[in-house]
Amino acid sequence: VDKDALDTQVKDRKIQEAAEKARNEELANEMKQNDKIMCMLEERQKNDIRNINKAITEFQKNFQKPETRREFDLSDPQALKKDKPARLSDDDPRCTVSGLQKFMGEDLNYDRRMKFQKEQLREWSLQQQRDWKNALADQKFADDLYDKNRIALDQKTMEQQRKEEENRRAVCAATKDFNRTQAAELAERKKLEKYQKMKDDMDEISSLLQGDLLSENPEQAVSSFGRHRVITDRWKGMNQDQLMAIRYSQQQQVLEKLRLKEEERQRDAEWDRQSIQVARAQLVLERHQQRQNRERRRALDNINAELCQEQKSKNIYLKEEAYSNFPTNQYYAQFNTTSR
Repeated sequence: VDKDALDTQVKDRKIQEAAEKARNEELANEMKQNDKIMCMLEERQKNDIRNINKAITEFQKNFQKPETRREFDLSDPQALKKDKPARLSDDDPRCTVSGLQKFMGEDLNYDRRMKFQKEQLREWSLQQQRDWKNALADQKFADDLYDKNRIALDQKTMEQQRKEEENRRAVCAATKDFNRTQAAELAERKKLEKYQKMKDDMDEISSLLQGDLLSENPEQAVSSFGRHRVITDRWKGMNQDQLMAIRYSQQQQVLEKLRLKEEERQRDAEWDRQSIQVARAQLVLERHQQRQNRERRRALDNINAELCQEQKSKNIYLKEEAYSNFPTNQYYAQFNTTSR
């Protein structure tokens, strides 16, 4: 490969590209210069045209005025303003009856009078609108005050009912706690009594079973003064009367025990009956309070409904009265009276 030749070709190509780039930049600069010159020429042409038009306008304004023309009086826009009116005043002597220049309601003060009447009607209308708005505002304020009072009354009633309900619940809870405590104490006392009785019975049975009385030990009745003599408190031999007396005493003891059990059962039944009566009285009291609350609420609802109906009737009456006092007919009557 001929490296020198290739380097020469590359260098020539770079030189050629640089020359072409310089020529392109020169062309671009020349085009920019031409564009700038064209813009300056166009601006100069616009200024010349503007100056020419301005000079023409000034010439026409100074030397070609419309009033200098012969036919200006035929097309004068101020002709009617310069002309003398057909009637200078309501007492113009030129306005005779045959001139037909003055009629009823067509005086020169008609526009001002009509304007004053319209302004007066407008003021009346605005005043009535203000009165109507004030009446509506007062009505709204009264309605809001009524609603607030009714809400406050309802809240007060609900608060009172809530307090009564809380008091009733507190009383019921206290009663239930008291009854529960009494029942627990009674059950505990019965349990302790039963346990003590069972323990006493077991001790008694054990003592009797282990004692000489039930063991029928014959040696316990032998006296130390001789076997023919007995100790009376240990002697087991008895006659029929003594045995019958003992049996009778035992029967009396059984009857006394049954009587005591019957009294205890009656006492428990009386306690249960009193508890049921207290619960029934509490239930009757709760139902009576609920019935009173319902009646009070129903009365309050009736009062609120009557107040609402009265308020609606009052609103309807106010609207009808406002519509009946609407100022249209009055305006026409006042207008015709002022015109006459």
